[in-house]
Amino acid sequence: MTDPDLLALAADLAEAAGRVLLEHFPAGGPSRLVTDSISSKSTLTDLVTEADRASERLIVGRLASERPDDGVLAEEGTASHGRSGLTWVIDPLDGTINFVYGFPVFAVSIACQDSEGSRVAVVHDPLRPETFTAIRGGGAERNGKSLALGPGPELGEALIGTGFSYAAERRREQAALLTSVLPRVRDVRRAGAAALDLCWVATGRLDGHYEAGLAPWDMAGGSLVCTEAGATVEQIDGLLATEPGLPTLVAAAPGLGPALRALLEEAAAGPE
Repeated sequence: MTDPDLLALAADLAEAAGRVLLEHFPAGGPSRLVTDSISSKSTLTDLVTEADRASERLIVGRLASERPDDGVLAEEGTASHGRSGLTWVIDPLDGTINFVYGFPVFAVSIACQDSEGSRVAVVHDPLRPETFTAIRGGGAERNGKSLALGPGPELGEALIGTGFSYAAERRREQAALLTSVLPRVRDVRRAGAAALDLCWVATGRLDGHYEAGLAPWDMAGGSLVCTEAGATVEQIDGLLATEPGLPTLVAAAPGLGPALRALLEEAAAGPE
């Protein structure tokens, strides 16, 4: 398959999974149907629903039929080594807590990776509806229209997104870091779906986004969309004192990236 063929397959799978999610989505707020199907994973705040599982079953089932030699790494537990050199990295429902509460920010993220990283990527927001796509070296699009970022604003005029861990101790330290970041930027948003946050950087809805401890499926799709739209995307160690080796993903409009990185490193170092 060519890259456009792989991208077309990923987009078809993401949009089909998005339709599954919409069938389950409690638009008016939490429903018994949704809450009865919830279970916890790593912590009480790390949730999985039947919607996550149904979305993953659809995507993985189709890939098993159409790309049987490829590997799979999916959030809800599907993992297999392939023979083709390609691996599909899947978040079947990014923003599960939002989904459970009827908060309208969630997405399906699918990336096809090779030894160099994400080769093609799709992040599909079924509510709006918007589909963000990217091919490595071939640019990024939103609903078929090219994305191309300008240099971005000065740091003090930047709208920055972030996210927090499921682990209580890590969340405490992330909150402390935020107290140093917030006074230095225009404002901060926490939408609760990292894949969409990254795509929103690619569209200019956010000027930058930073988040520690993202899993591969959280960032495989959105990072490629960001990069191909012209954003800087990097991982920085050492921003959390209790877990200095834990990488923090930082994505930003190209002219803003160095200043945002410097601010985060200064905030992590604390007062002299």
